[in-house]
Amino acid sequence: MSIFTKIIKGEIPSYKVAENDQFYAFLDINPNAKGHTLVVPKREVNKLFDLDEKTYTELMSFSRKIAIAIEKVIPCDRVGMSVIGLEVPHVHVHLIPLKAMEDIQFIKKVKLQPEEFEAVAKAISKNL
Repeated sequence: MSIFTKIIKGEIPSYKVAENDQFYAFLDINPNAKGHTLVVPKREVNKLFDLDEKTYTELMSFSRKIAIAIEKVIPCDRVGMSVIGLEVPHVHVHLIPLKAMEDIQFIKKVKLQPEEFEAVAKAISKNL
């Protein structure tokens, strides 16, 4: 069972942004930028292209809604999307508010307090 499955099941706490019957979106606790959100399918699948086409398309659609909400509340030039998938064997989309190309490189991280995470998660949720 992946760490993301444990988060979805509530065994590990998260700063939930959105959820439906198929997908779960939550703030990355080691973010590249304030508002960095992970979107995962609830069904644990290791690789993005192993998803069936319907689930893949719906994951992208759900991610799009979250990205639009992020842009409404986090000052940024755009929201970048990255799907790498090496660090956790569970499909996940990174939605990262960007001001510069370096913001998506997973090198520079920002530190947020729990209250900041909670406020950001609520703000994004309200804008869905």
